[in-house]
Amino acid sequence: MGVRVVSWNTARSLEPWRELVQMGADIALLQEAVPPPSDVIDQEDAGLRSDENEGLPDIGPKESWDSHWWNSDWWHGRDWPALYDRWPMVVRLSDRVRVDWFKQVGPSPWAGENEIAVSGIGTIAAARVTPRDGSIEPFIAVSMYGRWLDTHRSVGSSWIYADASAHRIVSDISGFIGREDSTTHRIIAAGDLNVLHGYGDAGNPYWEARYRSVFDRMTAIGLEFVGPQAPSGRKAETPPKGQPSDSRNVVTFTPKLGSPAEAVNQLDFAFASRGFHEGITVRAMNEVKEWGSSDHCRLLIEIAE
Repeated sequence: MGVRVVSWNTARSLEPWRELVQMGADIALLQEAVPPPSDVIDQEDAGLRSDENEGLPDIGPKESWDSHWWNSDWWHGRDWPALYDRWPMVVRLSDRVRVDWFKQVGPSPWAGENEIAVSGIGTIAAARVTPRDGSIEPFIAVSMYGRWLDTHRSVGSSWIYADASAHRIVSDISGFIGREDSTTHRIIAAGDLNVLHGYGDAGNPYWEARYRSVFDRMTAIGLEFVGPQAPSGRKAETPPKGQPSDSRNVVTFTPKLGSPAEAVNQLDFAFASRGFHEGITVRAMNEVKEWGSSDHCRLLIEIAE
């Protein structure tokens, strides 16, 4: 049957949940997500319930996505209401797959069999996915969010950057890689990295080098960039400044006040283990009529039998 995966930055909105459960997908890799609204969970007549648990969609235990569960109280007293309020999640959307979520723990070298060592707050969630019909071998699914960070106050800069979060994600994924032979691991990782592919902001070579280093590290650990790239999605009508003329980038993000028709940037990407990637196709659902209720479009990832 294959497995259908959706990757989507839902912008801390509830409406995307209502769209997700109508897609017929098996797994969702979400970023900037909040738990689903009660009207989605309670749709028993829509086939969204399961005998195994309280219902579908199933976001797994809080320990698998909420960093408050593994962080100490070091942040208390800093005038912060919480560590974070929007999370990467791995969500089970159908009974065709079994999902075993990895409980997040701090950046320890001794993570248990059902745990993942996490080095960035609100940047990653992971689970083992097993198709129930046995058509595909189990694989690790990772939702990635390149969370924006501020520079240290001592440097007197207003920069924000996300590539450091992306590098933490690569480091955390590498915990699932124990051999040089990429066929010994089966990983798919997708999400909003908040970096550009193939160029820097407005053609800036400094940022091009920083962004490229993220893709280089993915390649180095045995994960291939699988898209989306044109023609598997719509390209920008007016390419962003600095993007090479032969770029195959597709648009996946539009500012909240903008129209999807005017989108110019690709911030969402998918990677898969070398070898495993050969049976995977990725498409950006970025046509204006299919964009959806977020500032990011959805990535539709098909894993063939």
